[in-house]
Amino acid sequence: MNSIHGVEAPGWCSAQEWQSRVELAAVYRVFHLLGWHELIFNHITLRVPGSQSDAPHFLINPFGLSYDEVTASNLVKIDLDGNILSPSQYPINPAGFVVHSALHRNLPDAHCVMHTHTTAGLAVACMAEGLSYTNFYAAQLHDMVAYHEFEGITVHAEEGGRLLKSIGDRRLLILRNHGLLSHGVTLAHAFALLWTLNRACEIQVATHSMRGEILPIAPAVCARATRDSLQFDPAHGAGQNVLDALIRRVDRLDPSYRR
Repeated sequence: MNSIHGVEAPGWCSAQEWQSRVELAAVYRVFHLLGWHELIFNHITLRVPGSQSDAPHFLINPFGLSYDEVTASNLVKIDLDGNILSPSQYPINPAGFVVHSALHRNLPDAHCVMHTHTTAGLAVACMAEGLSYTNFYAAQLHDMVAYHEFEGITVHAEEGGRLLKSIGDRRLLILRNHGLLSHGVTLAHAFALLWTLNRACEIQVATHSMRGEILPIAPAVCARATRDSLQFDPAHGAGQNVLDALIRRVDRLDPSYRR
């Protein structure tokens, strides 16, 4: 038995995979703490370390549990065809599998994919203009956000190719009429990206609710702000210190995700 963070890993799981399970379960609890949960829906997926680059395995939340019920041991390991590869009494959500597997299959550095239906994110996704570059957070996302047209509930595999075409080489995707998505080289990288986009959406929704003229930010200023922001750069931690602080908060409230 391997012990990671003081909890024994089951015999069917390597120490490396167990560590990833604990870290991913912690982030599910962070999402719950932030209110980024949607009953039993939405997903964060993480590539399993050591799985083949051409046929990666990844971890996904068990369908039927809320985010505050996710633990290291009940996360489900699946392949790109949706086959369950770890002991599990739970199924997976096909709508989550289609979107996430398309990115994990085709983007070599998409080690983590996050998707949310936050109120602010979905509200901006429903606006024709999309993200407006009128606040501090949006200014850090110059040329970083792509858009994908709404095609209904994402259960049809053929949408995967169109989604990949939409996202191109960008890390953030606004799914029109649907929500927000990020992918990153680490959990923290994907989180830093998504948090900044969601925060920009929150400020945009608040701004549009007020009377008065909205001040745009010049594209050149946005470009400079994006270059000056180091929070998305893996060489500077890519948000790891922020995520660590939030996980410490989760640990003070309920460390049961480590089971």
